[in-house]
Amino acid sequence: MESYADKIDELVLSLTYMTSDTVTSGTRAWKGRDWETMNRLHEKGYISDPKTKARSVVLTGEGAKLSKELFFIHFGVKKQNLNKTSLD
Repeated sequence: MESYADKIDELVLSLTYMTSDTVTSGTRAWKGRDWETMNRLHEKGYISDPKTKARSVVLTGEGAKLSKELFFIHFGVKKQNLNKTSLD
């Protein structure tokens, strides 16, 4: 059974997609989320360590892919309805 914290992690990871951008160093996202959740996402291997001075974290390949999938699952937004160019 999925725990409350796991569900929160899933929703935060899906919202992370909205603030992500793929650059030469990988997919980065704003880390202005709950610290406990960000730490759990790091422990699960989805993001880089949030305990840095940087304002963003790097999503792992798996984290970037999952954040995109979860965004469309939870928010039911069709790709053509968004203005984000990296939705291909």
